[in-house]
Amino acid sequence: MRQYNSMVNNFYDKRCKMVQVAIMGYGVVGSGVAEILQTHKKSLEKKAQEEIGIKYILDLRDFPGDPLADKFTKDFNDILNDGEVSVVVETMGGLSYAYQYVKSLLEHGKSVVTSNKELVAAKGAELLQIAADKNVNFLFEASVGGGIPIIRPISQCLAANEIDQIAGILNGTTNFILTKMIHEQMGFDEALKLAQQLGYAEKDPTADIEGFDSVRKICILASLTFGKHVYPDNIHTEGITKITPEDVEYAASWGGVIKLIGSVKMLEDGRIDIFVSPMFIENESQLAGVSDVFNGIMVRGDATGDVVFYGKGAGKLPTASAVVADVIDCIKHRKQRKYLYWTDSEENYVLPWEEGTAAMYIRAFAPNTDETYVKIKEIFGEVQMLSRNGEQDDEFAFVTEEKTIGEILKEAGAFEQAGARIVSKIRIGDL
Repeated sequence: MRQYNSMVNNFYDKRCKMVQVAIMGYGVVGSGVAEILQTHKKSLEKKAQEEIGIKYILDLRDFPGDPLADKFTKDFNDILNDGEVSVVVETMGGLSYAYQYVKSLLEHGKSVVTSNKELVAAKGAELLQIAADKNVNFLFEASVGGGIPIIRPISQCLAANEIDQIAGILNGTTNFILTKMIHEQMGFDEALKLAQQLGYAEKDPTADIEGFDSVRKICILASLTFGKHVYPDNIHTEGITKITPEDVEYAASWGGVIKLIGSVKMLEDGRIDIFVSPMFIENESQLAGVSDVFNGIMVRGDATGDVVFYGKGAGKLPTASAVVADVIDCIKHRKQRKYLYWTDSEENYVLPWEEGTAAMYIRAFAPNTDETYVKIKEIFGEVQMLSRNGEQDDEFAFVTEEKTIGEILKEAGAFEQAGARIVSKIRIGDL
């Protein structure tokens, strides 16, 4: 009888024990996390095999009338010093406070889940090391593709592959703008204004349109895939602000579209070739058809070939769903740390951008004479001349042969010294 009562009590304790979670930041994603934890409570409990409760929500703002009003705190130490809280969600964004708080939480033995790409890209190696030392988890599925699963597939599902390259459309805002330029012949400014009106672009869209958002994401993917931290400040980054409708037309005549691509490739000498820039992509590419606010991430493995992950890369509930999935993972791996790790990088790990090889599209204005055609071939070698409807008489567009970026830039300088005015230079993609 005593043994039976003990079994019943153990079962009851297991069923009634609740994992306490805290959420730091009650913005779009943080409120989405709270919503999913409440509305999907029963199904999440089955998946985690434990009940999940929200004990604190950290935010400096007030939310009168919110159903979770009794959970709010303005004091980070309430979370840090509460032994019942074992998993903390960081959806504050930014770097300064987020880094300080996450580091302290990990050092206090609490697992952390974040959607903060800036934090992971800048401090990932350090925070993963602390998590390893304290036998807790630092997970960040939502930091790259929002609701698109990519971190977990790379670290688990594709583990049997030697991954050679990752390339993708990593920002929905810029992809929406380019889609409008491609399909509706909008100019950049008009397409950006529409994106802002629809809520796809921020009032200050700099992080998106200048490529900063994409470079953080490709750095995270590169660090995870190849095992060494890659810092965004070391990566050549171009945005889409200089793309014109004329460039879009020339891309179409070439047989493709323009996309903002983040790419990383492992080289034979152990270095990586990594960058973010607009690229001409052939219409046959799986990435060419990724339109509007959707993202597409191609992983090129030796066993699987090209695998593409597709979906909305942002949004309240898609991103929050990825965060909650990591929360469940943390709960399942409380006693056995989930392996997700990379080390700090070494000097000269990243190939200088000018040493990378590619063909390049160039558009320029020069006197429309036979001499100009001769000069183009003299300087650039064999080129593929392009045309479009309505091109000006003194307008030239062509695609160079594949060579180092440094060589092409040197040749472009020589062309300008010969009297040409170059207005566009866009890399040609092999995707």
